[in-house]
Amino acid sequence: MTSPATQRVPAGTVSGVPRGHLPRAVLTALTPMAWGTTYIVTTELLPPGHPLFAGLLRALPGGLIALALTRALPRRGWWGRAAVLGVLNIGLPFPLLFLAAERLPGGVAATLAAAQPLIIALLAVAVLREALSAWRLVWGLIGMAGVGLVVIGPSAAFDDVGIVAALGSAASMALGITLTKRWGRPPEAGPTAFAGWQLTAGGLFLLPITFLAEGAPPAIDLTAALGYLWMGLVGGLISYVLWFRGITTLPVTSVAVLVLLSPLVAAVLGAVVLGQTFGPVQLLGFGLALAAIVAGQLPTLTRSRG
Repeated sequence: MTSPATQRVPAGTVSGVPRGHLPRAVLTALTPMAWGTTYIVTTELLPPGHPLFAGLLRALPGGLIALALTRALPRRGWWGRAAVLGVLNIGLPFPLLFLAAERLPGGVAATLAAAQPLIIALLAVAVLREALSAWRLVWGLIGMAGVGLVVIGPSAAFDDVGIVAALGSAASMALGITLTKRWGRPPEAGPTAFAGWQLTAGGLFLLPITFLAEGAPPAIDLTAALGYLWMGLVGGLISYVLWFRGITTLPVTSVAVLVLLSPLVAAVLGAVVLGQTFGPVQLLGFGLALAAIVAGQLPTLTRSRG
């Protein structure tokens, strides 16, 4: 049985978020918005020097909770697929992103991560057999430029290892999103179970890396506990349930551009909580990024290949 998410789009089909699916797109957008709180939570609530441990707690506990609640395990060939998706969507992007954050200014890392919609637009051609969309590519470039204007400061520095790590993180998640769309969700698994499989797989992948790189976990006081709870429950379990539900029911390129919300939310929180200010350039970038997000939800005529 072929799930709706894995059916090919016929030639001449309009690609974009159908009007009836707009509420689902809005719910899906809550995920990158929640991810945008990661920076402020990490710097203000969590103990320093343990970013991988934070990533581990963002993934593994939520995954185990989802498995306990649903009591649904992968069937037949889905064990391997769940493991691959968990590593690509969760396990691999975390350490690469943290490596990029160590080697690059945060604004540069965020801008390179904003290349994800462009990567997905290209992967959709190879993996989903969609025609290359100039509309998606142009607005992806505009969105990436907008994020760059918002978050890159005048003293930005570049490091080869950091650039490769940031682009690797974006590419890993882009491939994970595209394969999630390609394979769909098995009929016997609801969104919570599907998210639980991937969170658990990604968390298990992170487990040895975390303790090899960071050693023993940090001491956790009440403030840190609240931060980890937010990361694991809101930034992890709830966010990924909404995210994978959106990926399997909405056009993949429309979902991809929503990730631009993450650095925008981080910038807004920096202004509100940390007193950072926006100048005219940042406001222009904000407008460009928001325009790219809206344009990514508009239907465009595409033709499938083969």
